[in-house]
Amino acid sequence: MNTVCLRLYAREGEQHRARLIHDYLLEQAKAFGASGATVMRASAGFGRHGWHETTFFELGGDLPVVIEIILAAELAEKMLALCAAEQLHLFYTLMPVTTGITGSGPVHESD
Repeated sequence: MNTVCLRLYAREGEQHRARLIHDYLLEQAKAFGASGATVMRASAGFGRHGWHETTFFELGGDLPVVIEIILAAELAEKMLALCAAEQLHLFYTLMPVTTGITGSGPVHESD
């Protein structure tokens, strides 16, 4: 099996279907059978939406979040197709990964 890491980048307060976009994407990834997923909130970042960083007076909602999903390459293509069909305009990266659990024997490599 070709295992990949799909990273989707969104804004913290961004919503889709009246839900936070990262919650929606986590739910979809789980339904597709992804091995796991994590959402990480950035303290600063820049990109197509400009520069964003946490300040003392920051009310939140505009910082970058990264939705990182570990899944089979075929499922990643389905996730990207879903994002396109739902008209989610998210920057993404897709890379092959090697996965394993420390102390449990051989590592499972992606092809």
